[in-house]
This record gives sequence, structure tokens and C-alpha cells, in this order.
Amino acid sequence: MARPALTLSLQFADAGDKTLLPRHKVKRWLAAALSRPAEITVRCVEAVEGRNLNHDYRGADHATNVLTFAYQSEPKVVADLVLCSPVIRREAAEREIDLQAHYAHLVVHGALHAQGLDHQDQATAHAMETAESEILTALGLRDPHRG
Repeated sequence: MARPALTLSLQFADAGDKTLLPRHKVKRWLAAALSRPAEITVRCVEAVEGRNLNHDYRGADHATNVLTFAYQSEPKVVADLVLCSPVIRREAAEREIDLQAHYAHLVVHGALHAQGLDHQDQATAHAMETAESEILTALGLRDPHRG
């Protein structure tokens, strides 16, 4: 089955991990998570920008691994995904997981948020984790929810 059309803008305010995020891989990760056409910007940022965005839009005074700004979900997904590289590097080191695989997980996570999935309660969290697990294993990556 053909994948939905995807327009990707890839930006690096923090280029430290740029080699881990080649355009073709990011596009592949997004395409695997999308169920409809999309226009998505993926921006890797440093901790200050990540913290400022999280504070301004979510009221939390710390940087988080991924923020999803979903502007439209029908008939196509239009969204910005902001990846905070220092947070992602720290998490991968703490969990002793592959850094590129962690980026893939968070790109998929953000794409699912952009399509309306969430993890605000146990039921929605389970549904989102299940979707992430299926997508990432189909991509040949480790299931982040199974250790």
C-alpha cells in the first residue's frame, strides 16, 4: 500500500546530532507513523529554546524531549515537531539506548500526537504506546516500551 504524501522541512538550531538525522531516515520514520498526507517541520533545538517553548506553550519551566505543535489534522496533517537534542542525548545515555533509535521513537511519538493521539490517561497512553511499538518494530527498531 502506498504511503500518504509527505512534505518535510528539517531544521537544525542544534546541529550536534545532524548526522544521526539524515533527511531520508526522518522522512521514513514520519511516513511510517502517518495515516494521511502531511506537511511537517522537524526542528532540533538546544536546551534554552526547548525550555522557552515548553514554558511559553505548556507552562513548564524545563526543556522536554519533543514538543508537537499540531495546526491541522484533516484532510492533511500540518505540524511542527521540536526535538530538544540535549534532553534526547541525556535520556539515551541514562537509559543506555541507541541515540538514533531514541530520535526515531520521538519523531514517531510526535507524528502520532500531530494526528490526535495522546497519553493523558492510562487507556490513551496504552493505545499510543502500542502504536509506537508496532511502528518502530516495523521499521526494524527496538520496541522502546519492552525494555
